[in-house]
Amino acid sequence: MASGTAGRGGQAGGRRVRATLRDVADAAGTSHSTASRALGGHGYVADHIRERVRQAAEQLGYVPDVSARTLKGRSSERVGLLVSDLRNQFYAELAAGVEHALSAAGFQMVLVDDHGEEQRALAGARAFIAMRADGVLLAPVGRVATETLVGHGVPVAEVDRRSGVRGCDAVTIDSERGARLAVEHLLALGHRRIGLVVDEIRWDTGRGRLKGYRGAMRAAGLAVSRRHVLDLSQTAGPPEEEVARFLAANDDMTAVFAANNVMAELIWQELARRGTSVPREVSVIAFDDLGWMRMVAPGLAAVRQPVFRMGSEAAQALLARMARGGGGRSEHTLLEPELIVRGSTAPPRG
Repeated sequence: MASGTAGRGGQAGGRRVRATLRDVADAAGTSHSTASRALGGHGYVADHIRERVRQAAEQLGYVPDVSARTLKGRSSERVGLLVSDLRNQFYAELAAGVEHALSAAGFQMVLVDDHGEEQRALAGARAFIAMRADGVLLAPVGRVATETLVGHGVPVAEVDRRSGVRGCDAVTIDSERGARLAVEHLLALGHRRIGLVVDEIRWDTGRGRLKGYRGAMRAAGLAVSRRHVLDLSQTAGPPEEEVARFLAANDDMTAVFAANNVMAELIWQELARRGTSVPREVSVIAFDDLGWMRMVAPGLAAVRQPVFRMGSEAAQALLARMARGGGGRSEHTLLEPELIVRGSTAPPRG
């Protein structure tokens, strides 16, 4: 017997063999039609049998095929994109870059918003498997969705963040360098008590920005005060309230660095609510350069990411992996950030 074969739901050549509805029915001890009704939600099935079928499907990693018209070995000409929050302009711009590159290559983009939740991301990954997407791009919120896709032999590229799962490519920004650019700009203006607001440090984005902030401060011979760093992933209250408490408790800070555009908006709104003058009383700089930052007065200084290009290059990396049949060494492309100076930063008073 050839060594590359395996039973349904097992492994073959390092990849999971796709379980069929027949496999689920056999494992649950039911007929094919009963398993179909139980999983499809149509027709009568006793509750205990429905639960038995559901558990069998979960154990086998069964994903229903809703695209039977796509024959095995043929391209569906569809590529999935899984992002965290389409209300965030960053992801909308990223999606535009992805769609531009895919359209030029003759592929249709199928977009799913997982709302930053790992279970939604997994559901999106399974949906892409079911429709036999030729490949998937995602900004991971955990490892499970990426592992599921790679395990089913789907070519994958990650964008903006990396999960660390082998067998996929990634395109990200140099977050550490971008943070250093921002903080070094404030230091050059004479600031010494600089705060940082970040929403998480689990991923290489937030972790890199914290590292860049600390590195710039230490290179200037300054101690990093823990009370001047707000990590919202370690707090329990609403982000707006946590930012308000942070700014109120640290009125000695002369400048604040927001680690992304969402944090920048929270800081900007709270300073406006308090009647704090920017930059006369406190300077503000952000990571991400979105349209609203150019329209407020004064304009908000920012570290610009080439977001459209990031999406486009991630799509190109995925297309190359698809052309190789999903195989080959994982590649990581690191894009360079750019400092954009506007009126929200100035030398500290006194």
